Amino acid sequence: MDGFTHSLPDTLQRTRQARRVSQLELSLRLGVSQRHVSFVENGRARPSRDLLTRWLGELDAPLALRNAALLQAGFAPAYRATSLDDPDLAQAKAALQQLLNAHDPMPALVLDAQWNLLQLNRGGEWLAATLMAPEALAGSGGPPNLLDMLVHPMGMTRPLLNLREAGPAFLSQLRAEAALQPALAPKVEAFGALLRDRLDGRMPPAAHPGPQAPVLTLRFATPFGELAFFRMFTTFGTPQDITLASLRVEHMFAADGATDAVVRAQVR
Repeated sequence: MDGFTHSLPDTLQRTRQARRVSQLELSLRLGVSQRHVSFVENGRARPSRDLLTRWLGELDAPLALRNAALLQAGFAPAYRATSLDDPDLAQAKAALQQLLNAHDPMPALVLDAQWNLLQLNRGGEWLAATLMAPEALAGSGGPPNLLDMLVHPMGMTRPLLNLREAGPAFLSQLRAEAALQPALAPKVEAFGALLRDRLDGRMPPAAHPGPQAPVLTLRFATPFGELAFFRMFTTFGTPQDITLASLRVEHMFAADGATDAVVRAQVR
């Protein structure tokens, strides 16, 4: 079940807490009593399929988690996970390729929910080769994984100049995702251990007081000098397939003129 090994009460409670929704707020959204929400979460009551479906929808649970919860409750899953190579997803796959091509020469990549690297544009291939040794890019029998690249000794954190600023913020984001995607947890905690080691055990807070830049910039030391990027993500709107729901395109933009000039000169 894709890493979802808890009981239904545990799954529902963890999902609600991850979304920071109180039992009272959830009960008001669902039109049931807070007592009933409490009874379902502690296993004293069993939700109907309709209530469970609305419950998971109100919490915006990932589609894979919704299927897992339905199975835990004894119901058939509601969503399928179609291969990206299936003809049914041909238009979606073409849209992903269009986004990658349009963003060249700036780096762009397609990731799934487990942070597996599925596609790269030319700019992404160049940046990956510039920042990491070949052994950090190699997958272990499957697609390369971006979280594995973060913790590899020759991976992405090695040339990152502002790890103290960017690392804790990214770790906070990953832990929030792992609360809803339990299979991520071991890789996320491996990254947390790397940060503690690299930062001499002194982990700064993920958010710093005082004025900050509008977006977090990643700064890398490279043979071409310091390169700086900020990131944006594109996802499918209202996906009804687990595969599509898991996909996101990461677009990297040059944060200064020097970076822009280097990328455009190198990616031809």
